Amino acid sequence: MRSIKQPGAPVAERIQWVEARGRAFAFRLEAGMPLLEAARRGFAAEGFAGGVLNFGPGALGPFAYVMPALSKTGENAAFYSDTFRPQGVTRVKLGSLTLGRRDGAPFFHCHGLWTEADGRASGGHMLPEETVVAEPFEVAAFGIDGAMFTAEPDGETNFKLFGPVAAEPSGAQATSRAFALRLRPNQDFAGALEGFCREHGIARARIHGGVGSTIGARFTHGGVTEPFATELAITAGTIAPGGSGALQAALDVALVDYAGGLAEGRLIRGDNPVLMTMELVLEVLN
Repeated sequence: MRSIKQPGAPVAERIQWVEARGRAFAFRLEAGMPLLEAARRGFAAEGFAGGVLNFGPGALGPFAYVMPALSKTGENAAFYSDTFRPQGVTRVKLGSLTLGRRDGAPFFHCHGLWTEADGRASGGHMLPEETVVAEPFEVAAFGIDGAMFTAEPDGETNFKLFGPVAAEPSGAQATSRAFALRLRPNQDFAGALEGFCREHGIARARIHGGVGSTIGARFTHGGVTEPFATELAITAGTIAPGGSGALQAALDVALVDYAGGLAEGRLIRGDNPVLMTMELVLEVLN
C-alpha cells in the first residue's frame, strides 16, 4: 500500500476516538455572518458546542482558502499553498466541516469544491478567519455531546490537528450512540473504519462530516488521482455487511490535489491510505 514518510514517529494507537452521544439536524447559515460564527450558532441553537456538518450548494464571499502543496522546508510531509482570496461570490458545490476548538476558542476544519466568480473551478481548505456566508443556505449537521474535536500538536505529522477528546456532557438532546474519530496516517481509510467497527461490535454505521487527506486516490469508477497530497471531503459514507457478511465501508468523497486536479467518486476499499489525518463521526445504527 502507498505510504508517505512523516517527520515524526508514529504512535501506537492509529485511531484516536471518543464515544459520545449525538443527533442529526439541519439549519440555515445566515448571510453576512462569518462561516465560523454561523456554524457555531447553528450548533448552539440545538444545545451542542461542536460536531460535524455537510453541505451542498452555497455561496461564500468574502472567501479565503488554501490548497495542498509540497513542503518547502521538509518539516512536514506536505504543506499548504499561499492563500487565495477570489473576488466576488464563490459558488460552493459541496463541503464537509468539523466544528471544534483551537486555542480555547471555536474553530473549524473545512474542505470543499467550488466555482469562483470568474468561472474557475477549484477546491481546498477554507480559512475560518476570512470566510463569510454570502447568501443563506442549508446544511446537514450532527452534533456530538461528550466529545469535542480539539486542535492539538501532533508529533507524527508536525501539524496542529483536530482530534476528539472527552468533554463534559452538556445535556443536549442526543438520540444516537456515536464515535468521534481521527484516523492517523498511512492506514487504509476503509480498512481502518471496518476494523474499528468490528472491534467495537458495530454492525452498521453512518458517517457524518469527514475532513482529511489521502495519499492520492483510487476510485471504483476507474479514476485515479496520482499527486500524493489531497484535501478531501466525505460526501456520504456507510459501514455495513457486504455480500459475504463481512463489514464494508462505502466512502463517497470529493477532493482537490496539489496540482489543482479535482475528483469525485467512491473510494476503492484497501487502496486509499490516509496522508495526514481523517476526522469524522460514526453514528451507530445497530
